[in-house]
Amino acid sequence: MKLLMTADAVGGVWTYALDLCSALSGSGVDVVLATMGPRPSGEQRAAAAALCNVQLVESDYRLEWMGAAWADVDAAGKWLLDLAASNAVDVIHINGYSHAALPWRQPVVCVAHSCVWTWWQAVYGNSPPERWNEYRGRVATGLNSADIVIAPTAAFLEQLGACYAFTPPTRVIRNGRAPAASSCNVPREPIVLACGRPWDASKNIRVLDDASRNARWSAYVIGSVTGPDGQTFKPSAVRAVGAQPSREVHKWMHRASIFVHPALYEPFGLVVVEAASAGCALVLADIPTLRELWNGAAEFFKPRNARSLRGKLDALLADSERRQELSTAARRRAKDYSIESTAAEYMETYRALLGNHGERTAA
Repeated sequence: MKLLMTADAVGGVWTYALDLCSALSGSGVDVVLATMGPRPSGEQRAAAAALCNVQLVESDYRLEWMGAAWADVDAAGKWLLDLAASNAVDVIHINGYSHAALPWRQPVVCVAHSCVWTWWQAVYGNSPPERWNEYRGRVATGLNSADIVIAPTAAFLEQLGACYAFTPPTRVIRNGRAPAASSCNVPREPIVLACGRPWDASKNIRVLDDASRNARWSAYVIGSVTGPDGQTFKPSAVRAVGAQPSREVHKWMHRASIFVHPALYEPFGLVVVEAASAGCALVLADIPTLRELWNGAAEFFKPRNARSLRGKLDALLADSERRQELSTAARRRAKDYSIESTAAEYMETYRALLGNHGERTAA
C-alpha cells in the first residue's frame, strides 16, 4: 500500500506524521510525505531520511491557517494531485482540511488535528472575525468531501462538529508516541517544565509565567518564542530556553519534577505523552480533551487562574509521595497511547476504505 500524506513542520503534526509513518512500515506501507508551510529543519529532514518507507517532498506553499494563504492552497492542490498521479498512491491521508475536497481518484482520510475556528472559540470565547469566513467554508467543504473524518479525541470531534456541519463517517483514533530511543538516568530537580509554542496564545504559557513569580522553584519553557507571522512571547518569570533538539527535550523531561500543560486549546497533546513516559508528574489545564485523556493520572487546574496553578505547583513540590503517585499513574496511562496501537487502527481504516472504494469502482 502507498499513501500520499500531507504534513507541516510547524508543530505536532510533524511528530505525529513521522511516528505514524515509521510504525506503518511494519505493515508494508510506503508514504509520499508532502510538506507545506515552513521547510523542515535539518533535524526533521534527517528523521524523515532515516525512514526507508518515506519519500519526503517539500514545498513552500502557505498553510490554510496562515494569512493570505488561498492562492498558495489552490496551487498546492494542483501539486498534490500531480504527486498522487505520478506516484500511483492508493490512499490520500490529509492532515488538514481544504485539500480533502480535491478531485481525488483515491479514498480520502481527513485527520483533524486543530482548526482556527475551534482554536478561536477556546482562546477568545467567541467566533473569529469575518476575514475567517472563507476558511470556515473551505474547512467545511473539505470535511464533507472526505470518505472518513478522524480526530484524536471524542471531545475535539464534538467541538469540530459544533463548528462545521459534516456528514461523512467519523472515527476517534488516539494519537500515539514512539518510545524514546534511549533512557536518561538523571536525578529529578525542583523544576517545572512546559513545552510548546510560547507565542501561541492557546498554549497559555502566560499563566505559568504569572504563577512562577517569586517562586522557590524554577520554571522553564521549551519552544520558539517567535511565530511564523511575527508573534512573540516575552517572559518575565519563566525561563524560555527556545526550541531544542528532541534529545535535549528528552533530557529536560527527565530532570523536571513536574510537567505543566496549561493549554486553553489542545485537541490531543503528544508532548504530554512524552512527559508522562519520562516520569514527570502532570499538572494539566482542566479542559475536556485533557480530562478525557488523563483523568485519574494528573492534577488539573483552572487554565486562566494563575493562583490555582501556583497552589497546585507549590503543594506538589512539597509532597514527594504525591509526585511519585502521579508519575507512576502518568507512565501507566502513557502506555495506552502507543504508536503501534495508532498505526493498527489507521491500517484498519485504510483497508476498509480501499475495500469500499474497490466495490464502488467495480459497480
